Amino acid sequence: MAKSPENKSAAKSTSDDSALIRELALLLDETSLTEIEIERAGLRVRVARNITMTASMPANFQAPAAIAAAPGASVTPAAVADLAKHPGAVPSPMVGTAYWSPEPGAKPFIEVGSKVSAGQTLLIIEAMKTMNQIPSPRAGTVTQILIEDGQPVEFGEPLVIIE
Repeated sequence: MAKSPENKSAAKSTSDDSALIRELALLLDETSLTEIEIERAGLRVRVARNITMTASMPANFQAPAAIAAAPGASVTPAAVADLAKHPGAVPSPMVGTAYWSPEPGAKPFIEVGSKVSAGQTLLIIEAMKTMNQIPSPRAGTVTQILIEDGQPVEFGEPLVIIE
């Protein structure tokens, strides 16, 4: 049985698509990108890879007392939810990456025990290559810093406790 011209065209298109996907996957590996998307002649192809990020704690990091877990125990979502309801919690106003200082190696904006005034910068959240200063909503003392330097944060996630 002979293949019709339509079937030959479909088979060629499928092999071209496979070659394109392989080429894009190689490009991901070579460039350390996590995602590539192209559109060509009405065909849109997106190639992405899952990456697992691990966070390391800086040597001077002090775990907040309210969420510090015993060895072998894990922090429960209920503990994080309780901190979000704390009256002194400062929630993240955006999704991004939080930083304690204005640049790597610089002194952090705040530390546990710092006295802050309303409007004082607590930390920076980088979102879409823009550094956004996060101001203190009230005056008080920083009792807990709930995030690590360089940690991704979600909208509404508690960042700091000010009492």
